[in-house]
Amino acid sequence: MATAEQIKSLIRSHLSMNAEQFYASALQIAAHEARQGHRALANDIRELVDRARKKPTTNNVIAFPQELAGLILSEQPSRPLASLVVDSALKARIERVILEFRQQHKLKKHGLNHRRKLLLSGDPGTGKTMTAQVLATELKQPLHIIQMDRLVTKFMGETGAKLRQIFERMRAMPGVYLFDEFDAIGGERDLGNDVGEMRRVLNAFLQFIENDTSNNLIIAATNNPRLLDRALFRRFDDVLHYALPDDESRKHLIANLLGTFRSPQFPLDKAAQASQGLSHSEIDKACRDAIKLAILSNKSRVTYTSFNVLLKERHAAYQGKER
Repeated sequence: MATAEQIKSLIRSHLSMNAEQFYASALQIAAHEARQGHRALANDIRELVDRARKKPTTNNVIAFPQELAGLILSEQPSRPLASLVVDSALKARIERVILEFRQQHKLKKHGLNHRRKLLLSGDPGTGKTMTAQVLATELKQPLHIIQMDRLVTKFMGETGAKLRQIFERMRAMPGVYLFDEFDAIGGERDLGNDVGEMRRVLNAFLQFIENDTSNNLIIAATNNPRLLDRALFRRFDDVLHYALPDDESRKHLIANLLGTFRSPQFPLDKAAQASQGLSHSEIDKACRDAIKLAILSNKSRVTYTSFNVLLKERHAAYQGKER
């Protein structure tokens, strides 16, 4: 039978309405029963958990410590891999992460581990957060976004302790964990303006990620890879670099986003050329603005003229930021 601790954990997670922790505790009991030779019971428990996870739920409350409320954003994304527009080489590496995660049992039979610790680097708006959403969608896992810059600002002096809380919860709460704005703690430890507290936080994070034995996908994202401590790179299974979309990617992105609002005569080549230098996120916003403008003007199609005006607005916003 299940151990006393397993039963207490099951009851605690039920009382706190923490579904994912409840499922994790139930699966631990199933594993325990399987080791005792009670395979039929173990299979019944697993099937019950699988059926419960497939049911739609409106309870998205995640039982993180109350003091971390607002610093960890949780969602159940629905972005399929097909919605991610990046170059073919990068997409192949993302597909490899998904394949290894889905077939991790094959790798474990040969003493190998699947990729589950990723570092994403690149300019803002180039697809890092979207990649985390796609991975969560494809792996049927919730996405938890830890806002590192706010965590450091709010808990300066005890950030390491809060990180420990997060990693402890990660063991009981399956999901994809995105540590956003990671350079808030990941800066070079030898920089002259570095403070002792940040060095301790970074060292703590390195230990936590290296010793983590959960089955979660852990992602760190940064807009400034040059600021990162080189010791970080070897802690990750893969490092993915994101760039502004090339000409073909921009055409594909615009076509996908405009969808039925794009007429057959819409000049994709010109639109792709006009959007050169913009990020995925900026092109996305321009397309959505163009669709809203068409709807409000009682038109069924987006015109290139109106779309080009919106692209110019995005370019002007970028140039204003640089001055």
